[in-house]
Amino acid sequence: MAQIKANGIEIEYEEMGSPDDPLMLLVSGFSSQMITWPESFKRGLADAGRRVVVFDNRDIGLSTEFAGRTTPSPREIVKGIAAGEPMHERVPYLLNDMAADAAALIEALGADKADILGVSMGGMIVQLMALNHPDRVRTLIPVMTTSGAPSLPPATREATAALTAVPEQRTPESIADLAVTSRAAYGSAPDVRNPDDDIRSLSITATNRSDRPEGVARQYAAILAQPRWHDRLASLDVPTLVLHGAVDNLILPAAGEDIARRVPGAEIEIIEKWGHDLPEKVIPVLLNRIVPFLGRTTPAGIA
Repeated sequence: MAQIKANGIEIEYEEMGSPDDPLMLLVSGFSSQMITWPESFKRGLADAGRRVVVFDNRDIGLSTEFAGRTTPSPREIVKGIAAGEPMHERVPYLLNDMAADAAALIEALGADKADILGVSMGGMIVQLMALNHPDRVRTLIPVMTTSGAPSLPPATREATAALTAVPEQRTPESIADLAVTSRAAYGSAPDVRNPDDDIRSLSITATNRSDRPEGVARQYAAILAQPRWHDRLASLDVPTLVLHGAVDNLILPAAGEDIARRVPGAEIEIIEKWGHDLPEKVIPVLLNRIVPFLGRTTPAGIA
């Protein structure tokens, strides 16, 4: 692992594969550290001829923390937006800023463009990268994410409660217990989901590496206050593959379908039994869809 300066902040990152291969940037979801990307997924992409880079988004993991930057509560942000107030001006940063981080990271790593894949919040970020920094994007892969259209159906109550739940105590073990409960609420079908012990172990490792509850709050504020971008997606001119789980009840499949309808020429795959997670049993299915897409959309000799 290493750090590099991009967009005025320090970004912790790690790469796999040949440095001579085309760059592929994986953008993590809400509150997720880069160590949560499955090794099998990164290795599969690297073996397919990609220089795979993962990183900690700002305020999470070991990247720059925006300590001391206070944010309105989620309730205040939602009420303010409903009242027409400029809540995007009252939060420490927006998804736009996180997209700028990722675009600057591509340049800092010495690449002109990258294939960009983002999950959940990361999927929102990669859409904004394609919209705001099109010169840095070779292909776009939004995964288990949304176009941001306000008319889309919301998460189920169970999934929302799990996403916003707070552990009884701020200990690695308590946080891990909550991770297991949350994954059961919005993850894949039981016969597909990772074992509870694996979920618990990864959660403890992540918490011991970095625990930034205030950073999580600032990231959530960035999602809520981000000006909507769905009406801009029709302007995109980039090969796009949308991937979504059929049983995702945190960001429903209708959200992924909406992205695919709005982006000209976008492909979409809805995968059975897959929820809002990246279990090992789904990795081969994802690679079998992503690798051929990259092969079709990246000209020979591109690095």
